[in-house]
Amino acid sequence: MSIEDDTLNKSTERVHHIINEYLGMRKPCAKWVPRELTFDQKQRRVDDSEKCLKMIKHSKPDPIGSHPSGLHTTNPLQGVGKRNSVLARSWDAHRIICIDYLEKGRTTNSDYYIASLNRLKDKIEEKRSNLKKKKVLLRQDNALCHKSVKTMAKIHELGFELIPNPSYSPDQAPSVYFLFSDLKRMLAGKKFSSNEEVIAETEAYFEAKSKSYYKNGIEKLEGHYNQCITLEGNFVE
Repeated sequence: MSIEDDTLNKSTERVHHIINEYLGMRKPCAKWVPRELTFDQKQRRVDDSEKCLKMIKHSKPDPIGSHPSGLHTTNPLQGVGKRNSVLARSWDAHRIICIDYLEKGRTTNSDYYIASLNRLKDKIEEKRSNLKKKKVLLRQDNALCHKSVKTMAKIHELGFELIPNPSYSPDQAPSVYFLFSDLKRMLAGKKFSSNEEVIAETEAYFEAKSKSYYKNGIEKLEGHYNQCITLEGNFVE
């Protein structure tokens, strides 16, 4: 049962029916989005896909592929552990770079996110020394704290370049359609007695993945951009 199921005291199937039929939403890539996008929303997705492909093409290639040297993606995963409500990690075509666990009750605001960006910068210099003088492309979701004036100033200060991220586009978020979907399947049905057990299981899972696993996840993004353009802005299933 999810939060919305408990609140409404209805079955998961009934909640999904209400959201789908009455609110006109659907759930590609495990995220609720409008069943039908407007013309402007579709055009924005096409335009941003074209921009992203150009950014990737004009960036220096990754040593193990044709992707940017620093394509990093940051998104939260809700509901990890009893007291850890959010897991946020940054990763690229090589491996996980850093993971943050936000305890339940704490708020992810601009100050917290800026601190996480500073940690990301430090980890990049520690784990990806070859990127110190190269452009780092950063993809993040559209949370308010990610778009605040303070946050945008910090991103500029750190020398990161943001990849466009149109609304209602979980199919353009590697963490959503790839990384977290696999992690959720791995954790499904398992029971843990402490947050420490969840964290240990999660980090062991990511550590066991090969570089080719992460490379594959990033490579899919370019394909999703091309498909989005071909589909004239409709969702990539």
